[in-house]
Amino acid sequence: MKKSKYVLISGKVQGVFFRASARQKAEQLGVNGWVRNTSDGRVEAFFEGDEKKVNKLIEWCYHGPNLAEVKDVNVKEKESTEGYTSFSIKY
Repeated sequence: MKKSKYVLISGKVQGVFFRASARQKAEQLGVNGWVRNTSDGRVEAFFEGDEKKVNKLIEWCYHGPNLAEVKDVNVKEKESTEGYTSFSIKY
């Protein structure tokens, strides 16, 4: 079953390769969507794909790459999918 989720990650998550690592993990899992930094120091992302794979990517967000210090992960389920066919880093 295809699911879409919006994720907001707080902590030391900018300047630690979080976005690049998230893209790599998403591509490994076959999850589509995007990730970007926010102006307040957090990282936000939109994940879309098989529910189990999306959930695995969200689980990864709770620790992120080695240099990250994740303090909070807020997940909101979206009612519809956007139809992404790849995963990108937004700037």
